[in-house]
Amino acid sequence: MSDSRTSAGAAVPSVTYHRVQDDRAGQRLDNFLMALLKGVPKSRIYRIIRDGQVRVNGKRAKQVLRLEAGDEVRVPPIRVAEEGAPAPVGAGLAERLSRSRLFEDEWLYVYNKPAGLAVHGGSGISLGLIETLRALHPEQRASLELVHRLDRDTSGAIMVARHRGFLRRVQRQMKDGGIEKRYWLLCHGFTGTRKTIEAPLLKLAHGNERVVKVSREGKPSRTEFRLIERFGELALVEAELITGRTHQIRVHAQYGGFPLLGDNKYGRDDINQQWGARLGSNRLFLHARLLALRHPETGQPLKVEAPLDEPFEAALEQLRRPGA
Repeated sequence: MSDSRTSAGAAVPSVTYHRVQDDRAGQRLDNFLMALLKGVPKSRIYRIIRDGQVRVNGKRAKQVLRLEAGDEVRVPPIRVAEEGAPAPVGAGLAERLSRSRLFEDEWLYVYNKPAGLAVHGGSGISLGLIETLRALHPEQRASLELVHRLDRDTSGAIMVARHRGFLRRVQRQMKDGGIEKRYWLLCHGFTGTRKTIEAPLLKLAHGNERVVKVSREGKPSRTEFRLIERFGELALVEAELITGRTHQIRVHAQYGGFPLLGDNKYGRDDINQQWGARLGSNRLFLHARLLALRHPETGQPLKVEAPLDEPFEAALEQLRRPGA
């Protein structure tokens, strides 16, 4: 019987069983397997769960199952990455991430994630933020975990826990509404100075693509929007997440009649084309600007602000020019 920290070589020749240790209690089954089977595509991990090849205490289980200490996880024979083989990380990305670190202590990293970098590999993406960080910090590879997520095209502040126990505490704090998250966005058609959008959101799956819509069948969702600066029909707006649903800001902005610039899923194509050409950027203009919380370990207030990247700053400078 091996425990959850057993490393695999180039291939696992037979079925293996892994006992969930205390530091993995509360982790979702899919995340447990991703940490265990490094190098295995995310899609394949979901397939072996769906096909019933993975068993928890002898029973089929869903990917969202929260594991408990002492649970026994059966894993079928599956080829994994060579033990200790780091994912290839380009020098440019490594340097960029090093410069984008906003906060660090023995428990937590906060990074200013670049737009275009996925937080996780999978679905045709070989390397995401968390895989990159594990490759750059091999001594911490087993313990680095994302606290929360950002869309691939969203830039800004994201937390990475350095210990499993800390991860559970900070995620519990987030679930209880103890973490403040504020985003900056450029949008079209925002009127007034403040808006509250309270509309339930339902997540749908179309193949490998996630789509979210306002629906009575969805989960309660609320976003507070506040005007920062107006540029004619465009506006720089701050959004505060009261709940944290997938694509919440983007869908609530669409529902409120002020879609985000550069949003190819929930925005307007004509507006994106017009302003993308004028501003010289087709990026999604959404940036996680601020994180504020009470540090779960030290008890001290922690507030981290992420500077805007160059394309976002350049767009604002252009909009501020006379006659823009």
